[in-house]
This record gives sequence, structure tokens and C-alpha cells, in this order.
Amino acid sequence: MSMERPRLTEGVPGCGGAFKLVPEDFEVEELPAYQPSGEGDHLYLWLEKRGRDTREVVKALASALGVDEGDVGVAGMKDRQAITRQLLSVPAKGEARLPEFSLEGVSVLWSRRHGNKLRTGHLKGNRFRLRLRGVKDVGAARESFTRLSVRGVPNYFGDQRFGREGDNADFGRLLVLGQRLPRRPDKFQRKLYLSAFQSRLFNRALVDRLRAGTFDTALLGDVLRKEDSGGLFVCEALEVDGPRAASFEVSPAGPLFGPKMTAAAHAVAEAEAKLLADEGVTLDDFRRGGDETQGGRRPYRVRLGNPSLEVDGEDLVLTFELPKGSYATEVLHELLKDG
Repeated sequence: MSMERPRLTEGVPGCGGAFKLVPEDFEVEELPAYQPSGEGDHLYLWLEKRGRDTREVVKALASALGVDEGDVGVAGMKDRQAITRQLLSVPAKGEARLPEFSLEGVSVLWSRRHGNKLRTGHLKGNRFRLRLRGVKDVGAARESFTRLSVRGVPNYFGDQRFGREGDNADFGRLLVLGQRLPRRPDKFQRKLYLSAFQSRLFNRALVDRLRAGTFDTALLGDVLRKEDSGGLFVCEALEVDGPRAASFEVSPAGPLFGPKMTAAAHAVAEAEAKLLADEGVTLDDFRRGGDETQGGRRPYRVRLGNPSLEVDGEDLVLTFELPKGSYATEVLHELLKDG
């Protein structure tokens, strides 16, 4: 189930151009949360891949090293149609067999030991380098990119979150309601479906805030997220928190529904309750998801780190950083204007 997504830069024309004609048009490099220490029972691998998705690499690594796929640690999933560099971890017992690992399009750039397995989310963010080919309106691209740099990027979950058929969230809703799916999902699919349903609800909340012009504004009762620490608190004093939001010290954070989600207050809580009612679910229903739907908060906007826009002939080359869990494709949507 897709939805129309308003854009921060809707008043600016689309710049035109083509993207991802070749994998080199999309480069992404993880910004690790920490570097391996050099000692321990796990081996960290800094990999570069082209035309391969992360799950393919995990399967091939596990097979070559003689370990279970579940023993391979990954901080984040990366696109297939791209040049990507990321960390993976494997049990150190497989180190001797590392020379046996071979997968076309994948290279191990270095390996180093560490004490713990790499886990989902063990990264600060990602650095992107994107090439837009045949851009028609460089001025429009600059204007959109500047606005994003000043006010932040609307932090939508990207389309890839919802599956090729766009039905992941519908399956997640059925799971939350305790209803049967057409096919019994495996553990990975179940997590994917439940997360997609939470993501759809968040996107709908963000749509409402963008349409109201308040996606970067503190409202009474908002759950606000501190940019430096990630700490959450409820806005009860607009005269204090309004300027903090304007300076990007804090940002309003939307709902990832679940029993452990920090509750909003006042009119913000009422708006979030309506989102649930419109889907025919209750907050308590998310308990059926177990550990996969504990709930949380996600900022409605994210800062565009170290932004750069360069003209290269008829192309534009964009470089920037985003925190983990945010989508570079949302920057492109703002510049290109879908369609």
C-alpha cells in the first residue's frame, strides 16, 4: 500500500537526470561505530562489493568459512546495485579458511580481530557519493540541496522497506492482529513484515507533519530527540524547546509503535492514536510481535552531514553523510521530484 509523500522542496522544480545507470553511480561506505581492537574471538572484515546484496555475501562467507549464517555479524544491509564498503564479522575460528572465500564482485580489503560479534545498528551512519547523469536544471538541484542542508532531510522509510510488491506492511499488520498469512513466514520475513508495518505508520505521521509545516518544529506534547545523545523527552515548554528545535539541537521524533515506545502527550498523542485507529489496531496489539515490535522513536528529520554538490559536465556528483537507518534515496526524491 503506497502513499503520496509530500516533499520539503515541493516548491522547487525537479532537476531532471538519470540515476543508477551503473553501480558506480551509487557509492556507500559505512561509518563504523568503533574500530576492531586487534584481539578477540571474532574477525572483522572490511568488504567492498559491486552488484551483490549483503545477504548473498553472508551466505557465501558462511559456506567458505564453515560457520553458520547466523554467526556472521552485519551492522547494516546494503544495496545490490551499488559500490558499497561495509564491515562484517565472523567467528575467528574461520580465519584460516578466509583465503577460500571467493565471490565475484566482492573483495576483502582488510581483516582484524575484535572481542564481540558485529550486530545490527553497530554503525554511526553512512557516507554516500551519488552521480546524477544528464541533469537539466542545476540551479533547481542546488536550491533543493541547500534547503535540505539547512532544515534537514525528511526521514521517510524508503520504498525498499516495503518489498517489491509493496505488501510487506500489509503482512505485518496481519501479524500484529494475530491473523494468518497466505504463507508462513520464516524468522527473517516475520521481522521484515513487522518492521514494515511500523514503518508505514511512521511515514504517515511524517506526511501529516510535512503537510502541516511542522516536521522540524517542536509541538507541545512532542517527543523530542537530542541530536548529540539520542535522549528522548516530552516537550512541555515551547518557549524553551522551540528555539532548540530551530537550531537543530533537538528534533521531533515520530512513533515506531510498540509497548516500550515513549508516549507523546496532548494533541500529538491524539494524532498518533488516530493513526492506529485508522489501521484498525491498538498499541497493545503490537505485543504479539514480541521482541520485534517493542517500539521506539525515530526523528522526523535528519541532518545532512558534510554536504557537497559538484558539476561534472552534464552530471551532478553529490556527497553527504546520513545517520544509520536513513535513506539516501530520499535526498534524490527531493531533487528529482518523482516522475
